[in-house]
Amino acid sequence: MTYSGAVKVGGPADVHELTGLMISKVAVGPMDNNAYLLRCRATGEQLLIDAAAEPETLLRLIGRDSVVSVVTTHRHGDHWQALAEVVAATGARTQAGRLDAEGIPVPTDVLLDDGDTVRVGRVELTVLHLVGHTPGSIALVYDDPHGHPHVFTGDCLFPGGPGRTTLPEEFDSLMGGLETKLFGVLPDETWVYPGHGNDTTLGSERPHLAEWRARGW
Repeated sequence: MTYSGAVKVGGPADVHELTGLMISKVAVGPMDNNAYLLRCRATGEQLLIDAAAEPETLLRLIGRDSVVSVVTTHRHGDHWQALAEVVAATGARTQAGRLDAEGIPVPTDVLLDDGDTVRVGRVELTVLHLVGHTPGSIALVYDDPHGHPHVFTGDCLFPGGPGRTTLPEEFDSLMGGLETKLFGVLPDETWVYPGHGNDTTLGSERPHLAEWRARGW
């Protein structure tokens, strides 16, 4: 079946089957948060990105094989409402950006910095620190050796623009990070998995960078 990335709260997960990795996307909670379960196809090891809400939904998605770790993309409460329950049920390690960890009520086992590697089985994802939406927001890049890159952006990048910022300097910081660390190095085919809503690609968004800069959000 073709993956679209369009999911609804209460609906089924959509599964993106790559050569080495399976990505299951589900929408949860009152703010339509996306959670992503990554499964290494070689080892069966699993990692969850953003235990946002509805722990029963996430644990059902995880299934019998559990997860080795849960990565929280940033400290905003809608992205960790189910974290305590998922960790208690699975024993998973928690990982988050170093500068946001103190804002997450579940203790963070692994503090992540720019350039760090997060592993799930034989799959490696690179951590990108993107300052602006929050001080410690992170994105995760899977540079698929069998195809194009895939990036999990949390609330830093959506179809139509960057995530919410409050101050002009926060917007400038976030845009600068997106331009240099994502658009500046990754190809148009790069698939973007945001923290809310539908997926996109860098190629779809790239023509609008100047427009985003001019409007300031």
